[in-house]
This record gives sequence, structure tokens and C-alpha cells, in this order.
Amino acid sequence: ELIVGSSLDAQFGPVMLFGLGGTLVEVFQDSSIALPPLNSNLAHLMMKNTKIYTALKGIRGRKSADIAAIEKLIVNFSHLVMDKWMFIKEIEINPLLTTHDSVIALDARVILHDSNMMEVDDEISRQTQIIRPAIRPYPAQYEQHWLSKKGRVLLIRAIMPEDEPLVVDFHKRISEESVYTRWMSNMQYDERASHSRLIRVCHVDYDRDIALVALDEESCAGKNCKLVAAGRLTKMHGKNVAEFSVLVEDDWQGEGLGAKLLLELIKHGEADGLDGIEGIVLPTNRAMIHVAEKMGFESVYDKELNVVKQYFSYKEAAPTSKAKEDYDIQLRRFTCPINI
Repeated sequence: ELIVGSSLDAQFGPVMLFGLGGTLVEVFQDSSIALPPLNSNLAHLMMKNTKIYTALKGIRGRKSADIAAIEKLIVNFSHLVMDKWMFIKEIEINPLLTTHDSVIALDARVILHDSNMMEVDDEISRQTQIIRPAIRPYPAQYEQHWLSKKGRVLLIRAIMPEDEPLVVDFHKRISEESVYTRWMSNMQYDERASHSRLIRVCHVDYDRDIALVALDEESCAGKNCKLVAAGRLTKMHGKNVAEFSVLVEDDWQGEGLGAKLLLELIKHGEADGLDGIEGIVLPTNRAMIHVAEKMGFESVYDKELNVVKQYFSYKEAAPTSKAKEDYDIQLRRFTCPINI
């Protein structure tokens, strides 16, 4: 018998719990905690941090429990907690009966927030009265299918921790010229694809960063899914401004993919209440300079550093920029959102 639950912490908001359940849950106190939302890796780690995990793997000739099913339940439970955090104060499944081929919830309870909070009509006002989750949930609203200028279909979505192998493979296919254009140095493959670096790249704090990736739909239909482009928006310390970066695989350049990712980053910045977006590119990167200027960026050449500094102001250019509006309309013709 197991327990899966969530309760409200005064500092961190919803905190999830997993461990040995049943009527003696307070006696044995064999549990681990984590901040939602969780993916399968984090759910598995949460399970491993308990003593009951050894028994779940099978002991004294007993079959192991359905570990994959428990992981999936924990992940889905964390999504429920994140989706309804404005309403749910506490929720738990106890006991959760697990066997070698099934996972059954025998009992559950849910405690809602105080009725005075629930009666607030304004959602923003309600959020200010309830402790927000410490981690912003995965931004599923960015998931969409997109058709390139050459008619190739891609899936654009936010990056996930599970994408690390795809990012490693992506860097194998990037030319030295593209590497130098992006980082303004000859960063070696071993450094770009190192696990210590990619942990920071793929595990994103969506309150601070947004990283979008584009996947080749045709390759993802099989087992060799390919990541072909990435764009990132990183908030700068002490300023309500974010820095953008875009990298497209050489074979996919010239299909409007870089422009599409930049447009999505601009939309995210606007929704997040930023004052502006900035970036630094080499003068030789004419394609990126041209795309950014059509979006409404101002470009200034820094002779001393030999770089082009680009800035997009939401207060000035922004949504009313004729060039950006035209480009937006052009790109929307190739965009078909999917239901999540």
C-alpha cells in the first residue's frame, strides 16, 4: 500500500509526497517529497528516495510492482495538482494498492481552499491570495504543427529534460560556421554536448527562461526523432529585458524556421510583460539581422566589439510595427495549432 499526495507549503506552494501508505503512514514515515510538475525521471527519483522502493522492485521471490505504471500515475497526479492549484489545498490517494500488474486507488480525499477565496470572481485577485507553485508548469500552449517554406512539417514546443539525447544529436549535425555564428567562438562539440552543460539547457525554469525546439515530424514518426532548431529567451538580471538566441541546423536554414521561432519568442515576451528583447549577432549574420529588423528590432553596429546589437521594444515598435504584422500574417499561413 502506497500514498501519493500534495499539500500546501507556506513558502513553496504545492509540495508532492510519495511513500509507504495505509493506516500506519504516520508511524513508518517512509516518504519523499518533490515540487510539481514532475516528469518520468523526477517521479522515478522520488520513488527511489524511499525504503519501500526496494520492496516494489521485488523481494523474496515476489514479482516486482508495475514501476512504470506508478511513475505515470505520479506524473499525472502532479499535472492535476498544477492544473488546479488555485482550487486544491490538499489532495491524496491513500491507500494506493499496487501489484505486479495493476495500480488501484482504494481511497482518496481532497480539501479545497477556503470558500472566501473560491468566491473571488477575478482570477488574478484569487491568485494573489493563494500561494503560487514554486515552479511554473510546462507551457503546453506553445505546442503546434508548422509547415516550412519547403513543405516540411515540424512540431514546435517547449524543451523538456528528456530532450537531452536529441540536443546531443543536434549538435553533431551543426557545422563549424553555424557554431561560430551562434557563439562567436569555435566552441567544441565535447563542450557543447557535455552533460553538465545540457542539464542547464534542458532543465528550464520557465519563470526565467523559455526554450523552444523544432522537431522534424517525419523523423519522429519513426524511432529516430530529430531536433532541427532551437530558440531561447533568457531574462536578464536586474532588468525587465530578455536576451534571445536562435540556432537552426544547416540543412533546415532558409525555410523560415528561424523567423518562426523568433516570432514565438516575441509573443512569449509580450505575454510575460517584458519591456524589451535584445540580442547580439555578428555583422556577417545578415540573415538573422534581416529577419529581426522585419520583426521590428532596431540594429546598432558596435564598431569596438565588431558586433550588431539588436533591440525590440514592446512600448515603441512592438505590436503595431507594420513589418512585424506583415511577417506575422505571412507566418500564420503556415501554422496549424494542435489540441493539447
